[in-house]
Amino acid sequence: MLKTDLHTGWTVRAAAGPVPDTIAAARVPATVPGTVHTDLLAAGLIPDPYLGAHEADLVWFHRSSWIYDSTVTAAPAGDGERVDLVFDGLDTVATVSFAGSELGRTRNMHRGYRFDVRHLLHDGGIPLSVRFDSALEYAEQIEKELGSRPRPYPHPFNAVRKMACSFGWDWGPDLQTAGIWKGVRLERWHTARLASVRPLAGRDRLTVHVDVERAADGPLTVEVTAGDHSAVIELPGGTDQGAVELAVPDAPLWWPAGHGDQPLVPVAVILRDGAETLDEHHTRVGFRDVHLDESADEHGSRFTLSVNDKEIFVLGLNWIPEDHLLTRITRERLETAVDRAVAANANLLRIWGGGIWETDDFYDVCDERGILVWQDFPLACAAYAEEEPLRSEILAEARENVTRLAPHPSLILWNGGNENIWGHEDWGWKEQLQGATWGARYYYEDFPALLSELDQTRPYHPGSPSSPLFAGVHPNDDRHGTRHEWEAWNRQDYTYHDNFVPRFCSEFGWQAPPTWATLTAALAPGDLHKESAAFLLHQKAEDGNGKLDRGLAHHMRVPAEFGDWHWATQLNQARATAYAVRHLRSHAPRTMGSIIWQLNDCWPVTSWAVVDGGGRRKPAWFALRDAYAQQLICFVRRDDRTLLAAINDSDLPWNFTARMRRLRFDGTPLASDSPEISVGPRSVTLVELDPALLAAATPASEVLVADAGELRATHLFAEDKDLDYDPAAVRAHTVAVDGGYSVTVTAASFARDVAVLADRVAPDAVVDHMLVDLLPGETRTFHVATTAPVDGESFSAPEVLRSANSLAG
Repeated sequence: MLKTDLHTGWTVRAAAGPVPDTIAAARVPATVPGTVHTDLLAAGLIPDPYLGAHEADLVWFHRSSWIYDSTVTAAPAGDGERVDLVFDGLDTVATVSFAGSELGRTRNMHRGYRFDVRHLLHDGGIPLSVRFDSALEYAEQIEKELGSRPRPYPHPFNAVRKMACSFGWDWGPDLQTAGIWKGVRLERWHTARLASVRPLAGRDRLTVHVDVERAADGPLTVEVTAGDHSAVIELPGGTDQGAVELAVPDAPLWWPAGHGDQPLVPVAVILRDGAETLDEHHTRVGFRDVHLDESADEHGSRFTLSVNDKEIFVLGLNWIPEDHLLTRITRERLETAVDRAVAANANLLRIWGGGIWETDDFYDVCDERGILVWQDFPLACAAYAEEEPLRSEILAEARENVTRLAPHPSLILWNGGNENIWGHEDWGWKEQLQGATWGARYYYEDFPALLSELDQTRPYHPGSPSSPLFAGVHPNDDRHGTRHEWEAWNRQDYTYHDNFVPRFCSEFGWQAPPTWATLTAALAPGDLHKESAAFLLHQKAEDGNGKLDRGLAHHMRVPAEFGDWHWATQLNQARATAYAVRHLRSHAPRTMGSIIWQLNDCWPVTSWAVVDGGGRRKPAWFALRDAYAQQLICFVRRDDRTLLAAINDSDLPWNFTARMRRLRFDGTPLASDSPEISVGPRSVTLVELDPALLAAATPASEVLVADAGELRATHLFAEDKDLDYDPAAVRAHTVAVDGGYSVTVTAASFARDVAVLADRVAPDAVVDHMLVDLLPGETRTFHVATTAPVDGESFSAPEVLRSANSLAG
């Protein structure tokens, strides 16, 4: 097998549509893999769509067509030789021509394509072109043919197999990319090639399935090696499938982060014709078992994932594409992004169904770090027709990607789609559909059948949310299956989480703007107010600012000054995040999963992400890191009572003395207690409080504090807007140190949620901690990493040294 990449020498030009004259007349160099947006951006022909209001300036792109051109030099095919032109991904409505002949038309960015071109090869340059037509216009045509299906946004993204959020989302831009977005190459081979290799590892065995494509019918052998173990598959003439099972009794177990190590074992699959090597495939596997317990219990039914027979409380984050312009995502960026999840004490990422089938690089990174992956089939928030041409495309991409992802130990759950079952039940779809298909066949028949054939090693769930095993149960019922909690953000308050005890909460979250450095890099100074057109273009949620203000008003005054509002909304997101996570974790083992919406952003935007589109950690990331810590103390509500929850997600028992105090903001002690607390491994202990600790005489100026070593929990007796905070409770002293600055903060009065917003001083500045509660006389040193030479005292500026107190008055 000889593979030759065809990634150089490409140009791109406009072919049709409302393209501006300066661009219509241009032929520009094209990067492959790449997209037209990135090529035009590199050529200086369009503005950066992530900045200001430029997204709105590029809507002409939606109905434009483009042609990529290149020239291939390849020797004619030899006797018995096959030559294939292979595209790993075309985005999306493409026509491929080679040597003046049309090879085929594609309508799916989520799968690859292979064309036999041996009969078209000749000496000299051979023209290769790929025309991309408007995916929007194609989707509109399919919608006319199949009938309209409900969806939350204007464009019919559910009528074409393209990344749904390419058409815009409530956190993403509407750019509708086009291009050769994955690799392209020529493959020359003879006799046979490996068409697919599917290694499926358990705890102590590995089964390898092989499919071959033949150009001749003789006998073949496939050698399989996994570490020190090997076996051979014999493929007699005319046979194109085979499998072998290797017992690996000494296999090192692969564990999720926080539960053990992640050893990966190399696997080699060699296809031979006698002594000649025809093709080979190399990958890695991790040996582990996965199980999903959905058994009935006194509360309804469980939804508990186990790895190697060990129940895992899922500490997760939802994942969207790391960049809306997908071809800019490198392995290094993925490593950095996943490492932010690891640093936040997470153990799972859920690949949301409105994005893409993630790359092998993404899964490799998760394999290496022990981050479990929940994989949605890419169907989201809409009804999907079950008729052609959509049906065969969905099933083809599913087959290809299930096979591709099989080796990865991090992949632990297949999920049929996002909010489609819930939408059918609650969002008025039934009336709109009038009996038309909407996707049920995919979720309840096609995907389970496909997985029964291709991957029986992982559990399947038909949708998030759904309660699949109990007829007549609502898909978002908190007693069964998975639940999405969006009523809190949309209409209530984050304390609304107390009304439900889900078995597994796979989506919930709260919005906030991006960090100051990310926001000011995207918007001009005159646009830095929440009602500017540019700011609102970067706030995609319906009535998003209104929900931010109403959410604030439950707890704080809504600031009029933009800088204060920016900090207040970020602080409220952090509190909402921590509150919901603590609630969920405190109910283990009844609740066994928390997947917050969301880890990342794909551009600079106000959103639910804890890491913004510039890769900067919002205050909510720090709150999540603390809430996802292996050991945690927090105050929780049970039946109108305040209790202390001690949460231990380690394999060892946790015994400690809790130092509990009620005191005035000025430090005057009022009541105290020192209970001895024991928490078993992977357990939760709820502690009743001495009534004196809760008997606040002046609720506006008292705080209840619990300390356990370096862990602290605080409870206030009124909302911030009614508390008598000292607005100047803290002062700071800064010294330069290697790699940055050390900022020591001292409290003269109770200071809540102390933060150093370091990016306001230097865009590259990163602080090590945030949202610290300090009692009078206490100090805390924050370490700021930055390469920028700055005045150290700038870290004491009122817009940088922040707390809840700074919003008082």
